[in-house]
Amino acid sequence: MSDVIAPHVGRLPPIDGRWSPRSVSRHELERGLLSGMVAGWASHPLDNVRGNAQMLLDRDPDKEFGMTGLQEGMTLDRILELVETAAGASIDREARSGPVDIRPGPIVDACRAAGARLADACRRGESVVLATGHPVGLAHLYHELARWLRDRGALVLEQADGEGWRERRLDHEWRIAHWDGVAMLTDGTEPRHTHWPDAMRRILEHGHPDLVLADHGFAGAAIEAGVETISIADVNDPALLVAQSQGRTEHVLVFDDHVEPDAYWPVFLALTTFVH
Repeated sequence: MSDVIAPHVGRLPPIDGRWSPRSVSRHELERGLLSGMVAGWASHPLDNVRGNAQMLLDRDPDKEFGMTGLQEGMTLDRILELVETAAGASIDREARSGPVDIRPGPIVDACRAAGARLADACRRGESVVLATGHPVGLAHLYHELARWLRDRGALVLEQADGEGWRERRLDHEWRIAHWDGVAMLTDGTEPRHTHWPDAMRRILEHGHPDLVLADHGFAGAAIEAGVETISIADVNDPALLVAQSQGRTEHVLVFDDHVEPDAYWPVFLALTTFVH
């Protein structure tokens, strides 16, 4: 484990028995999603959701996640429709502030569909790249998925590990680092939250995997490159939902991506175990 990743991992909460794959009821998963605030009122309010959707329409690169053509046929109302459909709750078009609701049912449904694809990757021994721009909140989810995939026969790749480049606008070097198969962007000191596609572009220069599991620009760059991708998106990150509506990607899991790392065990179980 690198000198950058090890201290970061040491600050994360422990992974407890709730993460153990097992047969689980849908009721338990939905209750867990709500109690952990993965579902329910999102941490990003309506003004942020609307603002980011408009910034995407205005071609802000921070909101495009490395993808082109996202504005074609899109309006603010259409993007909000995509968000409310994925979240399972309506958005008041007259409101400009207030909470945005995410229902647990659509999360479980989306995870079960994506989980079937992950199971196929294991059965076929496919190559998979996992990468996150959320090195705190989503760290446990990606780590446990990497372990689960590897244990069941998938080839989890660590391409471009340690590769660095200097960003002209900043006075430090970016570097790709991995935690047990999960790629993250670091600044040489700690893993960083990022929307940018640069790291995934560099990863893909070393070869295209059969499947990518990622978020933010890591996911967007893979989709743009034509790699099959399972994405995680919050309600204020509509680019991946727009790409899905355009038929460019199939699986987008929408839930709050900004809660405690140990809250995502229901997502892990919905992706990897039998739900009844």
